[in-house]
Amino acid sequence: MAETGIGALLAQLRDDLGWSQQRVAEEYNKAEGRSAMTGKEIGRYERESRVPTSRTRGFLAVVFEVDPLTLDRAAGITKRRKAEGQSLNVPTPRDRLLAPPSRRALAADASASARFSRFIASRNTDACAVEQLDAEVFSLARLYVSRPVSEMYAGIRGLRDEAFDLLRGRQRPRQTSDLYVTAGRLCGLSAHVCLDLGDYACAMTHARTAWACAEEADHNGLRAWVRAVQSLISFWDGDPRTAADFARAGQSFPAPGTAGVRLVSLEARALSMAGDRDGATAALRRAEHARDYLRNEGEMPGMFGFPHAKQLAYAGTTHLSLGDSGNVRQAITCAAAAVDLYRGAAADDRSTGDLRAAHLDLVRGHMLAGDVDAAEAMLTFVLDSPPALLSASIRRRLSGLADDLAATQYRGSSRVAHLRERIKSTAASTALPANDPPEPMT
Repeated sequence: MAETGIGALLAQLRDDLGWSQQRVAEEYNKAEGRSAMTGKEIGRYERESRVPTSRTRGFLAVVFEVDPLTLDRAAGITKRRKAEGQSLNVPTPRDRLLAPPSRRALAADASASARFSRFIASRNTDACAVEQLDAEVFSLARLYVSRPVSEMYAGIRGLRDEAFDLLRGRQRPRQTSDLYVTAGRLCGLSAHVCLDLGDYACAMTHARTAWACAEEADHNGLRAWVRAVQSLISFWDGDPRTAADFARAGQSFPAPGTAGVRLVSLEARALSMAGDRDGATAALRRAEHARDYLRNEGEMPGMFGFPHAKQLAYAGTTHLSLGDSGNVRQAITCAAAAVDLYRGAAADDRSTGDLRAAHLDLVRGHMLAGDVDAAEAMLTFVLDSPPALLSASIRRRLSGLADDLAATQYRGSSRVAHLRERIKSTAASTALPANDPPEPMT
């Protein structure tokens, strides 16, 4: 191994610190307490046109925080080369690599490793925090089905923004993936808020972000649920064909629990509204088959699940849309069973929207069957509901029912006319304003 002279050693020590020759001279003068050393003189030492004296080497050892003997040995090598007449060229990078690093250089290198270690450890969340966030999301999802949107909006928005902020920071890869799932679920709940308030454009924006989160997390369960949300939005936005497409797309993602039943049920309902009787009937059969073979895998809570009562409510709506007498009878059977199941459920698991939707399907079914008394009883339950529990979809169903009651076969019936006026009055009184009210003048 080639020996390192004083020039290569001094140049290496300076390079380790990233200093200029002038900076070395300034540090030297501080150590010596004088101002005699210059950058040019340091350059002469590095080129070995001069060899620093023993006293000078002592102060240089202080500057570079190395053992003075290291500099003395390097100076001896340079002197021997000169005595032997060897060529003394400017030290090459290879020469510098052969010089041992100084304690200061080693400390700086260790400090860089320590900084990276702190970077690795600097997390803005941990497994417990992510678990707690999930618990809060599931609580919101469960309560959403039974509470007015006005009570849920702030909590969903606040928790969603918290998840966004955490994702903008740093976490372990597994926690990042879990946070994307959580953020996706919260975006989906935000989409439901907009959907229930009748703002379908904003609902779809939230749903697209939920889909982006599902993709980032590579989570098939979330993908399937988001496609179901997008199907719902398209359906109530008056585009049943696109709703059916979203529902079919969601079925390509294997997901546990009732996700498959939800998507097939959405497809059946959308196809029936689009006038595709054969497609709707086939999808209904697939939904019934999927219900029969459901395994108890621990159903997701509230908005993330698709309980038996909701399955029956969707089936009832689909049968009703198909319209013939056999399907109307089946619709009444499904809707009545859904109502019974919801009435028997715990208060927090009783979907106010689906319960009222099933009542309105019973109203339409009984009217088609000629049972006005039964229809009026079901309708009264909905019309007497607190306005905060009447979502945009329920108001749309009411408006559609009012149009149905204007049909020729009901003309001349004062009782039907009265029901129609009650429906129109309720729908009008619960309609949301197109824009927020203006701020008061100050």
